[in-house]
Amino acid sequence: MSYIGYHFTVEPLVPGVEILIAELGEKAFESFEETAIGVSAYVQQDLWTEDILEDIFILQSDQFTITYRKEEIEQVNWNEEWEKNFDPIDVDGVCYIRAPFHEKTQAQYDIVIEPKMSFGTGHHETTYMMVRQILNNDMQGKVVLDMGCGTSILAILTAMRGAKHVDAIDIDNWCYLNSIENAARNACSNIEVFEGDASILVQEPKYDVVLANINRNILLNDMDHYIRTMKENAEIYFSGFYTEDVSSIKKAAEEKGLTFENQLEKNNWVSLKFKK
Repeated sequence: MSYIGYHFTVEPLVPGVEILIAELGEKAFESFEETAIGVSAYVQQDLWTEDILEDIFILQSDQFTITYRKEEIEQVNWNEEWEKNFDPIDVDGVCYIRAPFHEKTQAQYDIVIEPKMSFGTGHHETTYMMVRQILNNDMQGKVVLDMGCGTSILAILTAMRGAKHVDAIDIDNWCYLNSIENAARNACSNIEVFEGDASILVQEPKYDVVLANINRNILLNDMDHYIRTMKENAEIYFSGFYTEDVSSIKKAAEEKGLTFENQLEKNNWVSLKFKK
């Protein structure tokens, strides 16, 4: 399968890269790799069009300086490429997230994820913090929503931590299929995977815990949908944004009746916990 790669240089990086990824994600781009100077984005050649960047608004913004180069990439073995760059995530020696080709550890929670393209977003910091949130809080017997589940790492961990049932949802078909595979790989039969966005969520309180590791714009846009699904006293955990975004996320959450409980930070990325 042939791909077109766009290699963007972004100034300033924060929040430019996050906004650019969010906008490109609305197009046919299916994989992103953050770099020291910006981000690389990849789209299947069959889905590429000459005007694919035409209505990417950040490219016209005078608040950012963004340049890019484009290249054709022939017949890349993507799994092999991810294997070269896939590093396991070790959270306090308690949870170890690895690929099948990594050695098994003695960690209490050993999660095996096939490193397909849905994993390669460069957001290990947010995964790490959300894992810590799950480890630090009670999941026993809870009904959980993992919104924007990606590879369903978080859904799998909550199931391992005793959640009664977990719904994992992602808009991307690759993530949907990969999540089904990963849930089975980790013997998590109580995870149900759905393909779609926040519009498919139930409209009545159902969940004890909501996990949303998504970018700032989507969080702000879809927060009402998440809150409607939460039971009284339910918890919601956000990540996928920078320290600069904390005030806007907190303001929106508190205006909607959520109570702030804690904040984790790692390399300028943030995770926030709220209670309904």
